[in-house]
Amino acid sequence: MKKLVRALNRSQRTAQRGMTLLEIMIVLAILALVMGLVVGPRVMKMFGESKGDIARATVKKYAFEAYPSWSASHPDKSCPDKLEDLNEYMNNKDIKDPWGFQYKMLCGQNLPAGAKGIAIASPGEDGKEGTGDDIKSWE
Repeated sequence: MKKLVRALNRSQRTAQRGMTLLEIMIVLAILALVMGLVVGPRVMKMFGESKGDIARATVKKYAFEAYPSWSASHPDKSCPDKLEDLNEYMNNKDIKDPWGFQYKMLCGQNLPAGAKGIAIASPGEDGKEGTGDDIKSWE
C-alpha cells in the first residue's frame, strides 16, 4: 500500500511541475503564427507608406531647398543641366526614389502648371509616370 501511495504522490508531483518543453514550443509556435498573420501585413503596409513619405520629402527638398541654393550660386542659369547638379545641396547623393526609380526633373519650358522654378517627380511604387501613385513636388 505504501508503494502505491508513493507512486501516486510521485505522479502528482510530476504533473504539478509544469509544462514540458514540447508544450512550450507549441505555444510559442502558435504565438508566432498569430503575430505573423496579424502584425506582419500591418508592418509591411507601414513600410510601404514610409517609402512614399521619404519620396515626398525628397522631391520637396530638391524643389524648395536645393534648387533655390543652386539658383543663388548660378545666377546666369535658370535650370540645372541635370538633377545631379542639385546633389551638392542635398544630404542624399542618390537620385533614385525609395523604389529604385530615377527622379525626374522638369524645368524651363517643361515646367508644369503650379510649379515654380523647378519641378521634381517620382513615378511612385509602380514605376510608371502618369498614374495615381506619382509623387510630385508641385502638388
